[in-house]
Amino acid sequence: MQGSTDVSERKAVGGCFECCIKCLGGVPYASLVATILCFSGVALFCGCGHVALTGTVSILEQHFSTTASDHALLSEVIQLMQYVIYGIASFFFLYGIILLAEGFYTTSAVKELHGEFKTTACGRCISGMFVFLTYVLGVAWLGVFGFSAVPVFMFYNIWSTCEVIKSLQTNVTVPGDQICVDIRQYGIIPWNAVPGKACGPILENICNTNEFYMSYHLFIVACAGAGATVIALIHFLMILSSNWAYLKDASKMQAYQDIKAKEEQELQDIQSRSKEQLNSYT
Repeated sequence: MQGSTDVSERKAVGGCFECCIKCLGGVPYASLVATILCFSGVALFCGCGHVALTGTVSILEQHFSTTASDHALLSEVIQLMQYVIYGIASFFFLYGIILLAEGFYTTSAVKELHGEFKTTACGRCISGMFVFLTYVLGVAWLGVFGFSAVPVFMFYNIWSTCEVIKSLQTNVTVPGDQICVDIRQYGIIPWNAVPGKACGPILENICNTNEFYMSYHLFIVACAGAGATVIALIHFLMILSSNWAYLKDASKMQAYQDIKAKEEQELQDIQSRSKEQLNSYT
């Protein structure tokens, strides 16, 4: 009795191990990595971008545009961009899950190519649609990545100007009050905005504020998140293209197997009829 119990336990352990290996073999690891990278990039871009935009409005209102009417349009645009960020986060959360599910579907189709699994024309059409949509989103995110680099460039110019002012404190021949940053030249506030620019110690104090420090670094992280999202979409595009090609080959193989099975069935029918005719003659 003890020996039969040990054998049954070993069979159970072996069956569980084989089941785990089979399940792990059906996981689309490439799609899983791309999904994680896409979620991380979108989360960094949306979260950091939202907070950085809020800090940017605070800096403008306190130091560069004290009149509310001068930056009213900019405030509305930034508020609209924050709502767009909410939509982007929701859309890519859903889209990433759909692409991961499509990866599971395609992996199962390829691994069970010689089994009873049948790929349909609708499934191949959906895979092709995902390839096209991911390509369009990748091109769009290239534009987002370039756009997110603009505030990084602006904040870097302000920060580098502050560093120049600090380095000139020991040089009395060049007064720091003559070194200024004019935000109006970037076109984000009108030319009649007051004061519109900051010079010398005032500019240095702006660079030392928490709003400037946080906004600058958050814009850098948001730009990096947009770049990570672009890489994830390129990764998805390669995976989807490869999976679509696999499904196309699978459909051809299925058609060949169906024709072969039909011919074998017809041959067996002919042979059986021939045997019946010979038996009737004899």
